[in-house]
Amino acid sequence: MLGGACTYIALSASFFTKSRIVGVVGDDFDPQDEAFLASRNVDLEGLEKVPGKCFFWSGVYSKDMNDRETLVTDLNVFADFQPKLPESYKTQPYLMLGNIQPALQRDVRKQMPGARFVGGDTMNFWITGQRDELLATIKEWDFLLINDSEARLLSGEYNLRRAAAKIHEMGPQTLVIKRGEYGAILFRRDPELGDTHFIVPGYLLQEVFDPTGAGDCFAGGFVGYLAEKGFDLETGHINAKELRRAVIYGSVMGSFCCEKFGTERFRTLTRADIDARFEEFRKFTEF
Repeated sequence: MLGGACTYIALSASFFTKSRIVGVVGDDFDPQDEAFLASRNVDLEGLEKVPGKCFFWSGVYSKDMNDRETLVTDLNVFADFQPKLPESYKTQPYLMLGNIQPALQRDVRKQMPGARFVGGDTMNFWITGQRDELLATIKEWDFLLINDSEARLLSGEYNLRRAAAKIHEMGPQTLVIKRGEYGAILFRRDPELGDTHFIVPGYLLQEVFDPTGAGDCFAGGFVGYLAEKGFDLETGHINAKELRRAVIYGSVMGSFCCEKFGTERFRTLTRADIDARFEEFRKFTEF
């Protein structure tokens, strides 16, 4: 079924702003999936089609859905992917780099020299296997989104507050550490306010069908909301409340992703649903 980090991020962000994807698919990519993405305000000019099969992944989750075992990973056409940005993309102000090789992330960043808010995701595979390249890559980022185990691995610190301080020194002044069902923590290093953090709980679903893509949907909601609000780092005046709201919207989008298999929930989801769940977050965290 339809999946992939690019897919989840773009679909999630599309509820807030027009999203433009850069990715590669094989000749087995379902035309109906392509039509679905286009129907959700996703620009497909940067979608490259080459002979061969699409990237494929399958896995099995533990009973509590917190751990998973990968069964199959076939890179297929993704193995030789070199991202090429259409000219219309290069002037966009926001860039979210999905979980790919750090060298490819850097290459995409160079193609968008005027971007005003840049960041992305990474994983333990790159942290341990291509650490120097990863450090050179994230040094240029405004924000980094990773989970708690990745933050500990990257920083060498078990305590998340100390881990965040170490990661700030690596470049990203805005850091979101995702904690699965337990929510997320936003860490921000500000020239005037110093180091601050904001903690948000996870949304309590009665049943989790499929957590695949939830972290990418969090990223799409986070960046999509900031793009909708015109969040701009160039002015030097950061609206801390907007950053915090972006974390809530990220959590909202991640929770919706878990309600059905794959991307199915996004076929019926509306902005009204999203805003209603945002208000739920506001109510159950107010005191």
